[in-house]
Amino acid sequence: MARAKGAMTELSSEDTPMQNFFRGKSVFITGASGFLGKVLLEKIVRSCHGVDKVYCLIRKKDGEDSQQRLQKVFEAPIFDSSRNKLHKVVAVDGDILAEGLGLSDEDRQMLVENVQIVFHSAASVRFDEPLRKAIDINVLGTRRVVELCHELRNCAAFVHVSTAYCFCNRNFVGETIYEEKIPYQKVIDASEWMNEDTSKKCLTDIMDNRPTTYHYTKALAERLLLEEGKGLPIVIIRPSIVTASWREPLPGWVDNYNGPAGFVIATGKGVMRTMYIRPDSVADVYPVDLVSRMMVTSAYYCSLQEFVSPYIINCTTGPLRQLTWRQIFEYAKPLVISNPSMEILRYPGGSFKESKIANYIAMFFDHTIPGFIVDSIAVLFGRKPLPPRQRLGEVYGKIHRAMHILEYFTTHEWEFSIDNLNKLLTKIEHPKDKADFDFDIRPIDWLPFLESYILGVRKYVLKEDPSTLPAARRNLNRIWWIGTVMQMTVLAGTLRLMMRYSTKFNRFTWDILSRLIGYYIQLRVALKSRKSIK
Repeated sequence: MARAKGAMTELSSEDTPMQNFFRGKSVFITGASGFLGKVLLEKIVRSCHGVDKVYCLIRKKDGEDSQQRLQKVFEAPIFDSSRNKLHKVVAVDGDILAEGLGLSDEDRQMLVENVQIVFHSAASVRFDEPLRKAIDINVLGTRRVVELCHELRNCAAFVHVSTAYCFCNRNFVGETIYEEKIPYQKVIDASEWMNEDTSKKCLTDIMDNRPTTYHYTKALAERLLLEEGKGLPIVIIRPSIVTASWREPLPGWVDNYNGPAGFVIATGKGVMRTMYIRPDSVADVYPVDLVSRMMVTSAYYCSLQEFVSPYIINCTTGPLRQLTWRQIFEYAKPLVISNPSMEILRYPGGSFKESKIANYIAMFFDHTIPGFIVDSIAVLFGRKPLPPRQRLGEVYGKIHRAMHILEYFTTHEWEFSIDNLNKLLTKIEHPKDKADFDFDIRPIDWLPFLESYILGVRKYVLKEDPSTLPAARRNLNRIWWIGTVMQMTVLAGTLRLMMRYSTKFNRFTWDILSRLIGYYIQLRVALKSRKSIK
């Protein structure tokens, strides 16, 4: 790749502190092909008018080079309003897993000479990632980016994306990096010789009561930044549960099944019927567009003061605009029914459970048994076993594994310090900067947001056009009638069998029916008598 030319100054429509900070500077992004990375990339290109170049580290995959993969990223509808500015984006061949980020000497020198701002969002977000792989991506990957930042001729800001739950083994999470039971370097060294079976046996002790390798390795990465990032202007953003966009560039935009989106789909299709939660605990969700705005603002904040250690921002709702799991269920249930998917297995229903035992019972009767019945019928009519991915039992297995992991977060509650978040909000002073970069969550109305989220999942993840909604509603109505008729048939059949083989039950049933008929006749007579008196 040829070396980039010197920074070209591009005048914005208005001089503002934040626009002046980005003017003439170049940005380096890792994880630009991910959900948050795409929104961040689009935000920088569209709103940071004077930015010179945006370099994106993208690895080769499935026979496609970095440029081809970048073009696929640009196919996302969120880039429709900024296509005339995409010439600023440059794909750089590399890999977060490779030494030196897999950069060629020429590309590395180009970045060293031209980049001033770094956003590191590349990570493995799989909760069940083997420890060794999670360390390689989330910890060693961060080290490789830090090494590059130390080489930059002028590193004005290094923004690292962590998670609000990296210290979820604490009830109170402050804006600080806590000590680990085992130093991060010892864990890295141990992971190099431990096989997967050994690491699984040691996970509980190593992770210090954290539920997943993702959250643990994110905590290790923060310790690494504290130790190895000395001298760099580092900001660590800790988002809670990142959800679909609120306002920009498209309301409700989401492009993956991760997190809440997967459960919205499973619930909407009638597959998921139960979940174990503490209904009045906080569901700490943050729209992805507000997270990207916070990241851009935090880079600007680096120019206002020098940091002795990483500046931590808990990107959480805190007491600002809380939402509970009970509210989510109450809001989402009618929204899922009024905005159904075209492909539904059962009529959406079910409920949350406050008891783990009650949830297990509901899972067995509402998930496992229906899954077995549907798969058995499919085999009977299909004449051969279905592929594992098409078996409902396999789908329920994945849902149950995800539910088991997420139970930790739906049944626990944390207190997050947000002093630095509030302080950062005050640094956006210019009206134009407020319009472009304000990330205050207090004005959000959760009900319209959740409706936008559900419609976004339908449109952008399931690829179902809004024009199909009338047909989907008619289909949902048919499924309701089919389900109701089947339930009544099963109930009638059960009653008939019990009446046939149980004399006592037969007598009891006819006694109840005769009494009901008698009460009905008496009521009719009484009503007629009243009319005649009048």
